[in-house]
Amino acid sequence: MTNAEKTKCHAIIHSFAVACGAGNAVPVPGLGLAVDTLTMTSMCLSLASVFGGNLTEEVAKGMAIAALKRTMLKQPIKVIAKELAKLAPWLGQVVAPTISIALIEAAGWALAGDLERRAHRSPAMAGAR
Repeated sequence: MTNAEKTKCHAIIHSFAVACGAGNAVPVPGLGLAVDTLTMTSMCLSLASVFGGNLTEEVAKGMAIAALKRTMLKQPIKVIAKELAKLAPWLGQVVAPTISIALIEAAGWALAGDLERRAHRSPAMAGAR
């Protein structure tokens, strides 16, 4: 990944992670997963453009869900804590967004790495660069 690509990815990942954190401040257990999936899908579409690719929304959603799954399986305690924290008034509105931002940042960088590898392998993505 070039420095320019890293800079663009950092801006995209960080902005989507912060937006996702705001969405996870709502104290409704389970809603955070929907927000995470929607945010990751949009992030995937934005990241694909950094590497010269153009994905359909369905492909982006599949990649986003896979990246979220991998990240959640590596950090299951954080996922459980995020959802359980929402049951505690006030505390949940601080803890859940914080954990969500960390998870989305990690999943976003994993997704960026996947997209970069695809761009170098795929003539369609690489040709658009």
